[in-house]
Amino acid sequence: MAMYTNHPVSAVPTAPPRETTGHLLLRAWCVFVLVLALGGVGLVNAVGPVVTAVVVVASAVVSAVVWLVTRPPFAVRRLPWLAFGYVAWAIASLAWSAWPAASALTLLLLVITTFQGLFVGAMLTWRDVVRAVASAAKWIVGLSLLFEVAVSLIVRGPLLPGFVVPSERMDPIVYWSRDNLFDGGRIQGVFGNANLLAAVMLVAIIVFAVRIAAGAPRRALLWVWIAIAAFLFVRAGSATAFIAAAFVALVLGTVLVMRTARRPGERTRWYLLYAAVGLGGGAVLWFGRDALFGVMGRGADLTGREGIWADVIARASQHPFIGWGFSTPWIATEPLFDGWIVDHGQTVVQAHSMWLDVFLQLGGIGVALLGLVYLAYVWRSWFFAVDRPRWDLRDDRPHSPLTLLPTLIGALLVVQGLTESGPLLLWGWMFVVLFGAKIKQTPLVGVGPSEQSISIERGELPRPAP
Repeated sequence: MAMYTNHPVSAVPTAPPRETTGHLLLRAWCVFVLVLALGGVGLVNAVGPVVTAVVVVASAVVSAVVWLVTRPPFAVRRLPWLAFGYVAWAIASLAWSAWPAASALTLLLLVITTFQGLFVGAMLTWRDVVRAVASAAKWIVGLSLLFEVAVSLIVRGPLLPGFVVPSERMDPIVYWSRDNLFDGGRIQGVFGNANLLAAVMLVAIIVFAVRIAAGAPRRALLWVWIAIAAFLFVRAGSATAFIAAAFVALVLGTVLVMRTARRPGERTRWYLLYAAVGLGGGAVLWFGRDALFGVMGRGADLTGREGIWADVIARASQHPFIGWGFSTPWIATEPLFDGWIVDHGQTVVQAHSMWLDVFLQLGGIGVALLGLVYLAYVWRSWFFAVDRPRWDLRDDRPHSPLTLLPTLIGALLVVQGLTESGPLLLWGWMFVVLFGAKIKQTPLVGVGPSEQSISIERGELPRPAP
């Protein structure tokens, strides 16, 4: 007999899933690690190299402890072995290094950066990785703007590293901030270097845009962050960054077009078209560099880089196969670097080209290893972005905007590496390791043991029955 009841037959309402406190703390720590990588140069300017070294080493120890306690799912056979090969060759260079102290110090930084890249990728899902990078970028964007505003409104003049106000006028190259925010000159942010500021601002614009495309909450605020980052990017006035931005836009357009392919071989014509555009653009850029860099206010010799390259090639040619020994960056107090190449009275601490820098330090073997690292990274990140997610017969699943981030960052690093050595250390190298390892470990967003186990910790999936 049917019975009348006031109780509904639907499931009892439950609270929405919430992230566990442990996962919130873990993601916050990963954001801190990424802030150190993105803004490490700013920390050196603020507190000096010794304190910075202590913070970096301590952060690596904390991350190692967290890894041992958490023990996330991790496939050893899917580690970025090519990147490890480059690191191993750099460590081996201690045996013949002409500057062993500098090699030992900078190798410690390389190993820590490599480990932290693996750590962030192992601890977070793809969604959390993008979210953490965006959060770290917000910190750097905000600190750079606040720093320049504070210098202009409070100091009202140039500022040296360590928050020292100069007592006399000095060469602008030594200033942490040149107090150019309100006079139209180039600004440098917390980095004390306009080129570094512009590169990180481009990273910020990319990751904020990816978050918007992925449907992140509070998208209006993300547009505000993009506007601030774009303002700092333009005011940095970096010719390399402008070219990198154009290349990133070209890669983005190519990826979106490739995603429309429906039939086998349909991508081939697009590959040929974009290869022709890329080669033609490169030829125009090289042969028309006098006019182009003149418009940008730069010399055709890339602001003195051709002279630096000539000196680096001359020294590197003395040990063309194994190099002089690892040191990224160059340590200015090392006798073989001190006064070797001088710009505006300051010892230059990089070759202004990651390929020439590696040729100097690790020889042709090092260049080959780094080339393999970037070839593998570009190859995997490209197909990670253009291929539809597929693990069964279904071939109509939508692409995820999150898959754009690795290949767009790769495009930035490839261009930046032509005239800067930044991709060899800090956030440049960390992103190569992080995204390269993450793609190998989890080639599909949200699919796989590591993604699902971490999603359980976040409260997105129910825990399996015992």
